[in-house]
Amino acid sequence: MKIFCVGRNYVDHAKELGNDVPDEPVIFLKPKSAFLQPHMPFYYPEFTNELHYEVELVLRVSKNGKYIQERHASKYYNAITVGIDFTARDIQAELKKKGLPWEIAKAWDNSAAVGKFIDLKPGMNINDLDFSLQKNKEIVQQGNSKDMMFTFDQIVSYVSNFFSLNIGDLIFTGTPAGVGECVVGDFLEAYLDKEALLEVEVK
Repeated sequence: MKIFCVGRNYVDHAKELGNDVPDEPVIFLKPKSAFLQPHMPFYYPEFTNELHYEVELVLRVSKNGKYIQERHASKYYNAITVGIDFTARDIQAELKKKGLPWEIAKAWDNSAAVGKFIDLKPGMNINDLDFSLQKNKEIVQQGNSKDMMFTFDQIVSYVSNFFSLNIGDLIFTGTPAGVGECVVGDFLEAYLDKEALLEVEVK
């Protein structure tokens, strides 16, 4: 399993971190070891003092493919959920200042929390999906797929130009504005529309 992630896919989020708005998808990867197994505890990593949450819509790849045309891309994923891309923001900031890769700030073990998947059905408008994140029962992030700079199909097509897609791969499609810090004891709940699909307690 590979975990593909899209950075800066919402204009407001790019701006809140002082990043340029990209002309094409910004792609980075997390290894399989980044996947937080369901019902496993999430522990605050010892190497950071500024742990951030980033809620995202996550696609599940259902068909192997390479060089996928955008008009056929929807055939290559069959389910969606919400996930949290945990980020060691202090480490990322230091690495970015030095112009260095920042995988250790994004791709560490258990840094990708993924909720319960919902099967995509005919007639479902995936380009107008509300999602949100609550921290300790207060909404901290809200987004809608219609605000993505690059659609699901554009992302799938773009990624497949560089990497083979395989059944079971996951695609984190970007986070909206509102990312912020979480600490030990915080309880995070991620929602697709009004349905809670992911719960994470920071230990």
